[in-house]
Amino acid sequence: MKNREEAIGYCLGIGNTYEDYPFRDKNWTLIRHIDNKKVFAWIFEKDGHIWINVKCEPGFLDYWRQIYNSVVPAFHLNKDHWNSIILDGTVPKEEIYEMIKQSYMLTKKSNSKVNFKK
Repeated sequence: MKNREEAIGYCLGIGNTYEDYPFRDKNWTLIRHIDNKKVFAWIFEKDGHIWINVKCEPGFLDYWRQIYNSVVPAFHLNKDHWNSIILDGTVPKEEIYEMIKQSYMLTKKSNSKVNFKK
């Protein structure tokens, strides 16, 4: 995963999601659940790279940050619950997908059914 279009496409491909542009700054794309309107991915450009903010379980916040230099405390969000993934080519796409899925699951309604793409 290298660009905004790929990130948006993957998030929308999960299903029952939509993209939103609620700010005056078009740099920010939010991906939300249709059912509860909660955001699970914040996609934006910063420092020449696309970044994705994702929600993480507390035990995984530091895990991802320790493994990858390009996973950092979330830009503009609560750093105790969210990480930023910098799409600079150093984090394997499968790991990015896993972090997005985890964020999706943490923000969805508990009775929703999900079929993830591989």
